[in-house]
Amino acid sequence: MLSIPATKGFEIGSGFGGCEVPGSIHNDPFVPANVEVRNGAAGATSTTRLTTKTNNSGGIQGGISNGASIYFRVAFKPPATIGQAQTTSTYAFEEGVLEAKGRHDPCVVPRAVPIVESMSALVIMDALMAQYARESAKTLLPPLPKTLPTRPTIGSITNGGNA
Repeated sequence: MLSIPATKGFEIGSGFGGCEVPGSIHNDPFVPANVEVRNGAAGATSTTRLTTKTNNSGGIQGGISNGASIYFRVAFKPPATIGQAQTTSTYAFEEGVLEAKGRHDPCVVPRAVPIVESMSALVIMDALMAQYARESAKTLLPPLPKTLPTRPTIGSITNGGNA
């Protein structure tokens, strides 16, 4: 998200607010929870699964989704070029006035929303494709033996006591 122009901040879950509390309050302990699972025409059944108590992590722990809802926030700076005259200084250290001409957006957020949505979709799809590739590779590769034969290293090859 920080690669999007005008982005100045990014936080997942409690984000910067989580930096202001002790770890004992911010931690996301796992707890059992009853969840309703739909089985198509068979109806719904209830099952127990682990979930986090607070989701302070925003659904991401250690770079991996923990199954909770993923949420984040992106902060944007206001545009520097505005339709109002601003004081400035020249390279000769003289006072001056900068007044932009032409059409400039007063706020980038309306244009940023679809960009943030698209970027988050790309990141999530990239993670899904990487996981799919890892899972698919397991079925394509033969199982590895417990130990692999290795070649001797150059320093361990001896020829009559000379290396």
